[in-house]
Amino acid sequence: MTRALRVALVVLNAILVIAYPLAVFYGLTHFGARAVSIMVLGLMVPGLAWRFRKADRATFWSVVRVPIAMLLLIFGGIATDDRRFLLALPVMINAVLLVEFGSTLRAGATPMIERFARMQEPELDEAKQRHCRQWTWAWCVFFLLNGGTAAALALLAPVWWWTVYTGGLAYGLMGLMFAAEYLVRRRKFG
Repeated sequence: MTRALRVALVVLNAILVIAYPLAVFYGLTHFGARAVSIMVLGLMVPGLAWRFRKADRATFWSVVRVPIAMLLLIFGGIATDDRRFLLALPVMINAVLLVEFGSTLRAGATPMIERFARMQEPELDEAKQRHCRQWTWAWCVFFLLNGGTAAALALLAPVWWWTVYTGGLAYGLMGLMFAAEYLVRRRKFG
């Protein structure tokens, strides 16, 4: 695969992720849960097939867990014609991120934020490692609250509230978290 094609696929994937709440809102207000689920499935399967066509056996199952969970939610929407399956995707993604970040907080593991920090600065002293652990905890709390908010909106609120939150506010809050961590790290460690 050429570099240009890889970049194009990454950009397309990012657009689809960001546009998902708006597309679901439009679809649910004009078509219905089953039709939207089928459309999402039609967009998702070719991308997954392309992405995993050359996956090696050793890492295959660790990489396909999230897409399989997404497919199960989509098939749930098709089978039941219930919009909550479509609205549950952001909740599931936050749950996966919570587990991924949280699993790096166990004893002996390198916290997720420390992994990112070491990409820029391979040697971190104890104070920086503590900072990274604290921010990994902060991200876990964020994913818990963000997923909980998306779940509450999916179950209890009009679909446009869910759309505004998952399609805009959640991204803004995530950006604030990134910026806050960066600014605190710069102020604390120079």
